[in-house]
Amino acid sequence: MPMQSRTPARLGRPLSVIGQGCWQIGADWGEVSDESAQGVLGAALDAGVTFFDTADVYGDGRSERLVGAMRQNAGGSQANGDEPFGGSSPSAPLFVATKASRRADPFAPESFTEENLRAWVERSRQNLAMDTLDLVQLHCPPPAIYRDDRVFDVLDALVAEQKLAAWGVSVETCEEALISLEREHLASIQIILNPFRLKPLDEVVPLAREKGVAIIARVPLASGLLTGKFSPGTTFAANDHRSFNRAGEAFDQGETFSGVEYEVGLQAVARLEQALDGAMPLPEATLRWILAQDGVTAAIPGASSGEQARRNAAAGSAPAAEQQAVLARFDAAVQQTYDDLLRKNIHPRW
Repeated sequence: MPMQSRTPARLGRPLSVIGQGCWQIGADWGEVSDESAQGVLGAALDAGVTFFDTADVYGDGRSERLVGAMRQNAGGSQANGDEPFGGSSPSAPLFVATKASRRADPFAPESFTEENLRAWVERSRQNLAMDTLDLVQLHCPPPAIYRDDRVFDVLDALVAEQKLAAWGVSVETCEEALISLEREHLASIQIILNPFRLKPLDEVVPLAREKGVAIIARVPLASGLLTGKFSPGTTFAANDHRSFNRAGEAFDQGETFSGVEYEVGLQAVARLEQALDGAMPLPEATLRWILAQDGVTAAIPGASSGEQARRNAAAGSAPAAEQQAVLARFDAAVQQTYDDLLRKNIHPRW
């Protein structure tokens, strides 16, 4: 079944509903070789993914450079005929989103100068080998930045100069998303949305839909918890954020397992899998459930292997009638599980 695409009004470009999240091929998920990273990107391309999301800090530019090489190869610029990123030509133009601002030092409002913003964008243009970046998103900046007109004036100027085609924000909280939606030129919001994080469905997603702003669901599988593959005894590498950031030691706690305490997350997963009763794999059900929310443009799961990227992409096809029935049952379980196990601790924080 073909991959679906959606075209939000303010973005004006089609995105495959399953994008490829590229944090995992950069850093903070254990060791990932260049060969493995290329395998992930190639498998995603072959499976119909045309939307790739990266950031300047993923591996200090490594992820951007890998995506940039993939983009050039997919565009037919290979010199020797090799096809390390997969043999299929994309059915639609590739769309590459990147993020900027986590390079700020210190990571504080005073670092968000015009000079720094322009330098971050220029570095991404070089890493990705793109004259005009498709989309640049502020990368979970300090809360004060969302009210700083000077920052957004610079982004508007960069659009006018054709250094980037559009800008958006990647946020930690619904409050930050709602503040951002006040801005006329906002094209996209990237926000954590999955069965463990339902608050965006209250106000953010409906308002974005009304305004034609893209909603990109990040951390859709809750750092892998919603694959159903983890157990109480699962361990993670020391350089994997699922080891070093469980309590928010390095960055916002919500980035790791969507902020859900690990053992509670396992309980929630068990409930959701019971509701599915083998009718659909949990990761597929999760991704299809996210895409069924009215106003969601795309979800961007990561992958550690080509096979995982292909399985994720398969969730981007239009659901058959029997799948819709399974998803209705799954939705009821999501709502009940959230109310019973997660709402009290998750809803007030993010």
